[in-house]
Amino acid sequence: MESKLQIISGNFRGRKLRLPPNARPTQNIARIALFNMLESGIIDVAAKISVWDAFAGSGAFGIECLSRYPNSTVLFTDTATASIKTVRDNLAMLNVDARATTLQTDAIGAIDQFGAAADLIFVDPPYADDAVGRAFITRLARVAHPGAVVIWEQDTPNAAAPDDDAWEILRDKKYGRARFLIMRKPTE
Repeated sequence: MESKLQIISGNFRGRKLRLPPNARPTQNIARIALFNMLESGIIDVAAKISVWDAFAGSGAFGIECLSRYPNSTVLFTDTATASIKTVRDNLAMLNVDARATTLQTDAIGAIDQFGAAADLIFVDPPYADDAVGRAFITRLARVAHPGAVVIWEQDTPNAAAPDDDAWEILRDKKYGRARFLIMRKPTE
């Protein structure tokens, strides 16, 4: 699918990204604002970062991390075959094989396997089923390591808050229809 979605910064800046059918990608301007917030002291951009793009779609969030953060590795998961194929096609043009892994799987079912190791997790489930995001965040709270940062993109009309004891909300921003909660697992 032809799109205007592109990598906005870093080594691969300006490269166009493909979209899977029926995609609802996070718009470029919202991603710019999101990464500006992350880089304003929420994450250490020079550190080794393990990223999980849990509901990958096109893989735009994880690919942006690969472009910006040379010490990052990214796991892309999605249940849709078309999405995983699109992520792999987008990654193929970047030659980052050793830093990226794609896996066709249910993100909620993969939390126990991958949630504890991830430092930065992007959660953008389908807007049509807002219960999926809540279920993911609730289960992730049990396994995420202290200090892990989660970006939860939600549909503004159906926005939900996480358990206050499990997550510290660092930012709560709206961009059009999208709401971004940037949260950190508290250190004990």
